[in-house]
Amino acid sequence: MKSWTGRNWPYNSANSKSFSPPEPAPQTVSYERPAGPAPKRTLPTESFAHLPVEETVEIVPAAVQQDPDLYERIGEERTFEVEIAPPRLFKREIVRPKFKHRLDRNRAPLLAAAPARIAPGGFASAGLIAWALTAKYADHLPFYRQEKMLARWGAPISRQNLSEWAGLATALLEPLVKLMKVDLRQSGYVQIDETPIKCHDPDLKDGKSASGWLWALSRPGGEVVFEWRLSRQHAEAERLLGDFAGVLQSDGYEAYPAYVRTRPKVVWVGCWAHARRKFFEAAAERPADAARVLGLIAQLYQHEREWDEANVGDRRAALRQEHFARPLAELKAFAQELLAGPVLPQSGFGKACGYLLGHWAPLTAHLQHSQTKLDTNSVENAIRPSKLGAKNWLFVGHPAAGDRAAVLYSLLGTCQRYGHNPHAYLRDVLSRLPAMTSKDDLRPLLLANWRQPGAGA
Repeated sequence: MKSWTGRNWPYNSANSKSFSPPEPAPQTVSYERPAGPAPKRTLPTESFAHLPVEETVEIVPAAVQQDPDLYERIGEERTFEVEIAPPRLFKREIVRPKFKHRLDRNRAPLLAAAPARIAPGGFASAGLIAWALTAKYADHLPFYRQEKMLARWGAPISRQNLSEWAGLATALLEPLVKLMKVDLRQSGYVQIDETPIKCHDPDLKDGKSASGWLWALSRPGGEVVFEWRLSRQHAEAERLLGDFAGVLQSDGYEAYPAYVRTRPKVVWVGCWAHARRKFFEAAAERPADAARVLGLIAQLYQHEREWDEANVGDRRAALRQEHFARPLAELKAFAQELLAGPVLPQSGFGKACGYLLGHWAPLTAHLQHSQTKLDTNSVENAIRPSKLGAKNWLFVGHPAAGDRAAVLYSLLGTCQRYGHNPHAYLRDVLSRLPAMTSKDDLRPLLLANWRQPGAGA
């Protein structure tokens, strides 16, 4: 540091202006974060190859039109444009002929049973209800907007109708979600998270809203199950997980380690994205130190990407123990050094170091397991649609309606995981469920087993 002495001191009694030391130049954080392979660019001809050609327009030069005998056709160039027609509603007429016995006229007339439908006696098809549910819970269109859209298409359907159909459909779909939850609990590895959603509680005065919670239980690449609760208490995590045994991954919310402490058959692993995020948010306090920490964490993810491409399977745990040893040792020692010296524990950077060291055991537990992901980004991504939806429909209309949202977000979130068209799935299962009984096997309708009709094996 440069010292100011004698005549070079910038402030003296002859200088009435106050002195302010020069501000340090701003610093930025930079660290190596290897990028994955560049995605292959898909050409429009590939993207829309499945669309049928319903209209062909041939454009002939004006000179050829004026004197076609002077020109010989030698070839052509073809391009295309994608057109759209507004959704078209139509009626499906159901005819049930009556028959009278020719020889025994005393017999009662024969009439086929009416098809089982979601709303008996109503006019809503499984396809229409599936569209309404997909529009709200996948495309985030509340029922009052759907009401206006349907009116433009010539269908005077009220939001009350849409809400009633959603309730009836959810009652049929709920057993599927319960089966998904059973399978998740038996999978041996799940991720868990929760997010607040406002709800309108008629018991509260002045029209105030309360906070409810969507709890998510998930398996990366597989099912995701949501459950609606009115609190975030530890007991809710216990009710959701039940007698789960295996590897549980979560952020640092105390409900999860509290659950694990009383269950010797459960191993808790942490989320490296949460640890990394805290250093990233506090990077302005100590840019160089943040770059070092983030670079070490990036090394872990770089190894994971390489192992994903190599499809290492059950060898991942051994590879983690071999390749993570040096960066993890350096990371822990550096965080301890910072907390013991220049970093205040209550600063943003100090809290980031404290989180890392306080959760060191669950963060490094990944070294003993091959099936785990380093972070819970998978379940957080599954939660994101519910947050986007809430920005449109603002809040759950009633505490009891949260269960409906949980069922539908479970099915639509899992649809996305398996790459299924949500409308096609809901339309198919809602056309089949009304005729099924408690003795029928529902497992063929689970998304892990479901195949779109006509799609082949």
